[in-house]
Amino acid sequence: MDPLTADELRAAIVNGSRSQTKAMPPPPDLAVLPWDQLDYLGWRDPRAAARGYLVAPHDHGTVGLLLRAPTTRGRRRGSAMCSLCRSLRTASEIDLFVAPRAGTRGRSGDTVGTYICADLACSYYVRGLRPLDLPQGERLPLERRVELLGERLAGFVQRVIA
Repeated sequence: MDPLTADELRAAIVNGSRSQTKAMPPPPDLAVLPWDQLDYLGWRDPRAAARGYLVAPHDHGTVGLLLRAPTTRGRRRGSAMCSLCRSLRTASEIDLFVAPRAGTRGRSGDTVGTYICADLACSYYVRGLRPLDLPQGERLPLERRVELLGERLAGFVQRVIA
């Protein structure tokens, strides 16, 4: 992923109002991110834990999405799988993120949701930049894991912008 400034991140948002985009805080470590190892940039809003942001390269250029996670954080038991990186984690480490669709459909309340790592750090897990226990039998080479993450991410982004 190419390095982006805070203004470029805001300009990439396709499913939010001007006021929502203007209020979007950039990730705190924006200047020191390992851009060449990121498939997308995801972060949570430190002022509102239910808000998240995902910015990714796409066929139409860089696309940014406003995301919303559950506002209640009850104790969830068991395990869950991230739809993007396919990592198997505890249920409390996976959230159902909902994104308003771009355009008039989103303004009328139409949304798309998927289960994603709660910290939005799938690139880090897939590439081994953060430790993660892979599911039993998961032995795909790094290049293939990165490729599959990109395909699933593109599918989610496409569902939001379609």
